[in-house]
Order: sequence, then C-alpha cells, then structure tokens
Amino acid sequence: MHDELIAQAQAWLTEDPDPDTRTELARLIDAQDHTELAARFSGTLQFGTAGLRGELGAGPMRMNRSVVIRAAAGLAAYLRKQGHDNGLVVIGYDARHKSYDFAQDTAAVMTGAGLRAAVLPRPLPTPVLAFAIRHLGAVAGVEVTASHNPPRDNGYKVYLGDGSQIVPPADIDIAAEIAAVPSLTTVPRPTHGWDTLDDSVLDAYLTRTDAVLAKGSPRTARTVYTAMHGVGKDVLLAAFARAGFPPPALVTEQADPDPDFPTVAFPNPEEPGAMDLAFATARATSPDLIIANDPDADRCAVAVQDGTDWRMLRGDEVGALLAAHLVHRGATGTFAESIVSSSLLGRIAEKAGNPHVETLTGFKWIARAEGLRYGYEEALGYCVDPDGVRDKDGITAALLITELASQLKEEGRTLLDLLDDLAVEHGLHATDQLSVRVEDLSLIAAAMHRLREQPPTELAGLRITRTDDLTQGTESLPPTDGLRYTLDGARVIVRPSGTEPKLKCYLEVVIPVASHTDLPTARAKATALLESIKRDLSAAAGI
Repeated sequence: MHDELIAQAQAWLTEDPDPDTRTELARLIDAQDHTELAARFSGTLQFGTAGLRGELGAGPMRMNRSVVIRAAAGLAAYLRKQGHDNGLVVIGYDARHKSYDFAQDTAAVMTGAGLRAAVLPRPLPTPVLAFAIRHLGAVAGVEVTASHNPPRDNGYKVYLGDGSQIVPPADIDIAAEIAAVPSLTTVPRPTHGWDTLDDSVLDAYLTRTDAVLAKGSPRTARTVYTAMHGVGKDVLLAAFARAGFPPPALVTEQADPDPDFPTVAFPNPEEPGAMDLAFATARATSPDLIIANDPDADRCAVAVQDGTDWRMLRGDEVGALLAAHLVHRGATGTFAESIVSSSLLGRIAEKAGNPHVETLTGFKWIARAEGLRYGYEEALGYCVDPDGVRDKDGITAALLITELASQLKEEGRTLLDLLDDLAVEHGLHATDQLSVRVEDLSLIAAAMHRLREQPPTELAGLRITRTDDLTQGTESLPPTDGLRYTLDGARVIVRPSGTEPKLKCYLEVVIPVASHTDLPTARAKATALLESIKRDLSAAAGI
C-alpha cells in the first residue's frame, strides 16, 4: 500500500510544472510521510457546481497548477464539443497565492486547444469578470478565487456564455472531460497567443454601475469601507466617486490586497471579529453606515449604528432593504432568492405585484430565474443589475444601499427605521443560523442521516406541520441534499455547505406586529424562539 502511494506521488512529481509544489512533494516523498501523502492522493478534488475549491499544495486533492491545467483542459474539451471551437474565454483572478499563475495556465491551455483567451489586466472583483463575459460575447469565463475562504485556499469558478455560473449537467460533463485527460504531457500549453485586456472592460463595468442609481437621487450618506484584504477597494472607490458619494473612510489595515489576510481569522464579514477594525474606524469617524466586501468583492456586508454601538445587518435584512428600495423606485420583474433566505422578500414582491421565485442556494440558480429584476441570498449576496452582472455583485449592492441610506438621511431616518416599517407592514421576519464547522466530514453525513431516521416532530414547542426531504426535489426545485421543516410561524432548513466543511441550519420565525410600539416585545419573543429552536435542533441532529 505504501509502495503504491509513493509510486503515485512520484508519477505526479514528474509532471508537476510548479517548482514550489515539486519541492513540497519531493520533501514528503523523501520523508516517507505516508499520512500526509495519503491525504493528498486519496482521490481527486471534485469539480462541482462551484468549480473547484480547496487548500493549496501538491497532489490531486489540493489546488495547484497541475489540477488547474487539467481543469482548464477539461473545460476546453467541453466547450469544443458544444461547438465553440474558436470561442472566447475570459479569465479573471483575485490576489490570493497562485491566482495569477492559475489564470495564466488557463489562458495557455485555452489557446493551445484552439480557443481564444483574454485575461483581465490585474486582480479585480469577481463581478467584473461576470460582466466581461457578456460584454465581450465570450462562450465561457473563469474566475480564480476562493472568495472568503481561509488564506491557504484557492478556487476555480466557471461561468458559461450567459454570464452565470455553471449548473448541472454542465458541471458533470466538464468533470468527465477533466477525468479523461490522460496526462499533462498531452495538454498543449503555448507560452503566448492570448490577450491581456486593458482597462476598457473595467471602464464599461463602471459605466454600468452608474445606471444602478436613480437619476438625481441624494448621494449624501457617509461610509466607512473595508476591502477585507481583497481586491474591492479601487473599483468601489471609483464607482463611489463616479456616483458623487462622499469618499469612503478606509479601514487602512485591510484596504490593500494581502493573500495572508493578517488581521482576520477568516476573511468573511460574517465571521466573528472580522468587522472589528471597521467598527473601530466607524467609532472614530461617525459615518452613516459601514460597507464591507469579501476578498473578491462579490459579497457586500452592511453595518449600522444601533444605540451606542455598531452592528452588522443580517444578509436577510439588507436583502429586504434593497428590495423595498427597488420597489419604491418602481422596479418591475421577478424578485428571486434562495430557499434559505427570508420569506419577507415574497411578501414585499407580492404587495408590489412582482413575481417571486425561490431557488436552490447559490447564485448559479438565482441568476437563472426567468425575468429576473433582483435576486439575493442571505450569505450577503445581492444581484441588483442582472442585465449587467448575472451574479452577486458587492460593488453595485454597496452603491444601492448607500443611495437608500442617503435618501433616508434626507428624511431624518435610518436603515433601521425602514426595517421597523417593514416589520409592521409584513410581520417581523427574524432569521438566524446554526452553523457547525467540522474537521471530519462524516459528522455532517451522520447528522443528516439521524434527522432523516429520527425526524423531530416539534422544535421550541412549535409543531412541525410539514417536512420536505429536498433530495426528492419539489415541483419547483431540483434535488439537493437538505431538509426543510415548516412549523407554525417558523421555518427551518438544514443542509451541508457547498463550499466549506460545515453543516448549516437556517432558521426563520415570523411574528405579527400590530404597531411600532409592539416591536420590542416581538423582537424579544423572536430571539427567545430562535434560541430555543437552535437548542432543540442541535439535540435532534446530535451536533
């Protein structure tokens, strides 16, 4: 067994084009480190609906140039079989370790396969790549990013020519083409022949951001901004300057790209502690709101002053605020969200006479809603300009929420005041999440199995009136691994994360509110109910 493992590693080593991972792997082979080698050669990194994502390092279970070259070759073969022999593939990348190398390798493979390749001029936000695909008439796009994952990770996100991320069966077909690559020696990789784009694509994207805002709207709200060590700063500042907003006060410690993300444990605004520096900057500068992007700037977080201190708004709260703002501006079309997001969006859309659609989690599904005008998911993703970017976009979302804050400021009101109004109008929709990160993935499967074999009948004293096993699919949803519980006045969805080693449970309670004076009581009741549901759900799942 050990001999076979060493032979596998040595075969990989002979093909590896990267001196860094070659050195790393040679060291493991010399040390006969069978445990570490087994971890890297126990299979292959699976190409799924988010493309690839994993830890950097040598071997087929890690993100590295060998894995990326195979992925690019598989994508190229798939595109050619779809009849795109001379099609254009646009490639973007973030500022993580190896992102530039992975982008260049992808361009080389596409060129070698007879396709045309164009690489964005420097590390730029993911939504710029999503925009570029449709703007340039490309047949596909690749973004090298691990979004908000830890520093040691990188990823490979694939879009098709409609500008949205791949969904089945394209992912399965591409994975089959990747598996069919016999050896890296069979993949032509010329050293030139692709284009490096200039700033004209970025300029076209920025021109498009202007159209997100209403003509003549107030632009007075003052912001603090953090790029979370990612690539958002320059593009966001340019968009804000064009719009005529006051220049954001920067969280200087996190303003510039740094692949080591030194000030945060996880570069995700939702993670505890990630916003601490932004809060400190806000206390010193007293802005109207805080805006944060994740490292590839496709997500947007918003924080507001609540009493004497600052707090992050939940993704569902921002989702509702943006929807209400668009409705107020007369937006028509489909309002779409993932099934794990708040049902408040449906109430807002219904009252406005707009269609409302629920999809599986992920913008690859939300972006495909027919007649989409606005889409969001609770994980801080918002699509406010679907004709420009068929994906979540943290830059245009930041512009729109700052426009709303400006309008409210002119009226002597805040984002929190509007949330109160929505609660009185539609009922208080309070959401929370129970998220369990695991080292051992089998624990997630065990929890799902336990919930299916011994289903709970009530949570927090509320009777479960309906249970949907989402692996069966529904009339409107394709099958996915998840469970949905409908309770009297509440809803719970349990699913394994698609991008991280986490079991995620999404909770929502809805409490009718007669008037603004009833809000404090309703909020206290909602908080107690959510905590109780969490406790009971943890016990039921054995986590």
